[in-house]
Amino acid sequence: MPHVGTYIRAWRLSQKYSENALAERAGIQTSLLQNLESEQIDPSVSTLEALAGAFKIPLPWLFMNPSDFELLCKDDDEESCALSHLTGADPVLEKILLATGHDRSLYVLLTALLHSGEPKLLRAAEVSLRSLVKQSKQATVPWQSRPPGHFEPPSD
Repeated sequence: MPHVGTYIRAWRLSQKYSENALAERAGIQTSLLQNLESEQIDPSVSTLEALAGAFKIPLPWLFMNPSDFELLCKDDDEESCALSHLTGADPVLEKILLATGHDRSLYVLLTALLHSGEPKLLRAAEVSLRSLVKQSKQATVPWQSRPPGHFEPPSD
């Protein structure tokens, strides 16, 4: 796995920040950022949190190349990037991205909701999702084997 400095540099370049602008935005010294990107030092957790905050991304995303997330930002008619080369440190996120394929709208909506951090909205989303998962696991019973009294489809 590449050094985190490589990913930090990739994120900085993808968001078109200069070293000075990113350092200022993250509240760290420019020399520290330069040393991180050149892989001369390892960052502290607080430095990683500051950089993730400056990029406005979840902390685990710092350990992945930003090009891995291009699929989430492209329009449906544009060609998507291959997800087979994901090498991230967050296997759950990696599985979600692989499962979303070209239909990424739900993932993007959930990410935006989680990023907002509003407790009532998060709780409502959790309850709704749990209900949907429960419904998706219920076996469907063919109409012919349902007990009498249950709704029957109209006969022609």
